[in-house]
Amino acid sequence: MGITYKDSGVNIESGNNFVKKITPFVKSTFSDRVLTDIGGFGALYSGAFPEMKNPVLVSGTDGVGTKLQIAKIMNKHDTIGIDAVAMCVNDIVVSGASPLFFLDYISCGKINEDVLTDVIKGVADGCNQAGCSLIGGETAEHPGVMEADDYDIAGFAVGVVDKDKIINGYNIKAGDSVIGLASSGVHSNGFSMVRKVFFDFKKYNVNHKFNDLELSLGETLLVPTRIYVKSILNALKNKIDIKGLVHITGGGFYENIPRILPEGISVKIDVNSYTIPPIFKILQSERDISDIEMYTTFNMGIGLMIFVPAEQTDNAISFFNSHGEKAYLIGHTVDNEAERVIL
Repeated sequence: MGITYKDSGVNIESGNNFVKKITPFVKSTFSDRVLTDIGGFGALYSGAFPEMKNPVLVSGTDGVGTKLQIAKIMNKHDTIGIDAVAMCVNDIVVSGASPLFFLDYISCGKINEDVLTDVIKGVADGCNQAGCSLIGGETAEHPGVMEADDYDIAGFAVGVVDKDKIINGYNIKAGDSVIGLASSGVHSNGFSMVRKVFFDFKKYNVNHKFNDLELSLGETLLVPTRIYVKSILNALKNKIDIKGLVHITGGGFYENIPRILPEGISVKIDVNSYTIPPIFKILQSERDISDIEMYTTFNMGIGLMIFVPAEQTDNAISFFNSHGEKAYLIGHTVDNEAERVIL
């Protein structure tokens, strides 16, 4: 008896139907720079930047991690794609770069058209929020390697910035202000600990309600990562002097802030200067987690940090608040002390 690819667990017809379903969402992100349609071997994107003297490409890649498990438990897959985009484009914009395009890679045991269509809806939503185009992707069935209902997603983004306008933190000096932009929640980091505490140790259900949370536990955890791209790019266009930017991802405050600091400079953060979302306080109290561990694992309510000259503090905070962010003066830079980050 002969055997087909479908007999082996890969359904090409289902894959083609999936592409048809996601085509409208993908095309909603296209700009005039996208030179190819869906389905080519490679995606073509115009690389002409006449408005820039010396364009520099900035790339980033990331995934969503174990937050996916919450989405699978809740059978809610329409926001996880936003997380995949956010983790890449937020990393790009901290260099002052405008994201240009995004590509996704989804691996699965078997294509579930409804589930994966929801995932791509989220990816397209994230791209529209970031002002970039979803120009390509790959969906691969891995029967025998992954369970039929399992999937994972990763992404890759490219942006561009004029070389003279790269934000690298080199000009940060003592006395500069640190402005924090509020996160939307846990974002996409630390979920191994989140799952361990809430679901392994405490045995909570995703539908569990805490008094301090407006949504159920699962819904709170699935709130997608905030995308800060348009706020930052608008600030730069409005001549706000941004000396440095920090995307608070895995590693929290302690690991991410030093990445932008020049030699001889430390940062003092006042953790009482802004509102910490209840989910972090609940998580910490449920397993008696130390402050150091919390601020090394999670964003603790601050998704992006912005370094500006002290005299621009009020103007910058006012600008970001008027553009839909919640901005706080959370600290300042000092001459180097024993620690790079002082809480």
